[in-house]
Amino acid sequence: MNTLVGLEYLEMRQLRSVLTRDFTIDVPAEMKRRIVANRRYLERKIADPEARFYGINTGFGSLCNVKISRDELDHLQENLVLSHACGMGEEVLPEVVRLMVFLKIRSLGLGFSGVRLETVEKLVELYNRNIFPVVWEVGSLGASGDLAPLAHLTLPLIGRGTVRYNGEKRPTETVFDQLGISPVTLKAKEGLALLNGTQFMSAWGCWSILESRRVTRLADLTAAISIDAFNASTDPFHPAIQRVRPHKGQLEAAADVLRFLQGSEITDQPKHNVQDPYSFRCVPQVHGAVNNALDHVEQVFEVEINSVTDNPLIFEEEDLILSGGNFHGEPLALAIDYLAIAMSELASISERRTFQLVSGNRELPRFLIEHSGLNSGLMIPQYTAAAITSMNKQLATPASVDSITSSAGQEDHVSMGANAVVKAYKIVYNIEKVLAVEFMTAMQALDYRSPLKSSPYIEDLRSRYREIVPHLQRDRLLYDDIQVTVDFMREIDLPRRPG
Repeated sequence: MNTLVGLEYLEMRQLRSVLTRDFTIDVPAEMKRRIVANRRYLERKIADPEARFYGINTGFGSLCNVKISRDELDHLQENLVLSHACGMGEEVLPEVVRLMVFLKIRSLGLGFSGVRLETVEKLVELYNRNIFPVVWEVGSLGASGDLAPLAHLTLPLIGRGTVRYNGEKRPTETVFDQLGISPVTLKAKEGLALLNGTQFMSAWGCWSILESRRVTRLADLTAAISIDAFNASTDPFHPAIQRVRPHKGQLEAAADVLRFLQGSEITDQPKHNVQDPYSFRCVPQVHGAVNNALDHVEQVFEVEINSVTDNPLIFEEEDLILSGGNFHGEPLALAIDYLAIAMSELASISERRTFQLVSGNRELPRFLIEHSGLNSGLMIPQYTAAAITSMNKQLATPASVDSITSSAGQEDHVSMGANAVVKAYKIVYNIEKVLAVEFMTAMQALDYRSPLKSSPYIEDLRSRYREIVPHLQRDRLLYDDIQVTVDFMREIDLPRRPG
């Protein structure tokens, strides 16, 4: 299956296919033409012995005033890659690296970076042959581009570093020898074009956005199950309430919950409590605000993946080579910090629903177990959810308010967007675990509503869930139940929202 890395606008939803399907990339003729024209223009400009262009025939960062002789330009680019490959920490998810490479190919292919077609085609070859660099989470300040992560991404082009080939981690040189692949020799400007850019921040951010879309729907579903399990009212979800405060996300969340509960016998029973706790009653407002934040962040990142973010930029039609700051990650840092704050609220409200369900309220046994005291029941999973929720609050502290001076003062304000996207990713996956605890708890509580049934949709889920996680009658090892629940929820086929 083939996909074009073309010049047309790339939508966020298209990246899901890049992540989940085995595409090979074709570079269209018009993109090739632009790359070649851009490179020819650059080569004409640097042929002038008096010309000086940042990072092309000068040093980098605070060494920008050091002129590099013409016969050392290739060596300059290789030195740049080797010296900047200083990443540490955990290995970046292979799926995210795949997306990084895809976005780098696309950015270079827009034809403003001055690289050779040969170099872009080598990246395409590695992508199509399922050879992806090993990249590390820590090392980028989110300004001057994602220098360290992108240096690791570039190493295989010159035959260095470590790659994953068909999922196995191996030295690049070994894989190239096995497959008969030749590395490239980077020419003037190419190392800088490959290292400058926001593809680490963009890829991680897009991954978190796409996963957040899935998790927010799971949060609506889990809240719906908890509403019936707690015998809460659905009046707060009535369209009339949403109509007079018509935030888009609020409308979506309220409609989602009602859709999941449609046909529920429990919902249709008269309610004896005048009002429910906020964690049930305010789901449309809280989940909805998260939806709104997610929409905004997706818009920011969608602009970014359609942008050129290296430096300097080559505009041959205007006869310009301009050094600027498109590599600075501030737009992404601010947006992804917003996402982290918003998504952490999903865990916060979910944990509160779990707390209410195990507290012995609404005719439910304490900790949802017979013979409590002898049995602790679901007491401690709520502790776990609380611990993860507090961890998310700590991770949600904005990275973008921080900065630190580097490169002898030349790079005196940085975005910290790289740290921000790694934190956001961790928050998203923490929420899965908190929701899994609520799901498990709500299903246990729902059993006590028998013989009344929830909606056909939820009852079908419960039937399938009980095949792998039986009702808790006495204490057992709950770690296994939580892990199985996480996996079960990942496989739930959620209905599409209308429209």
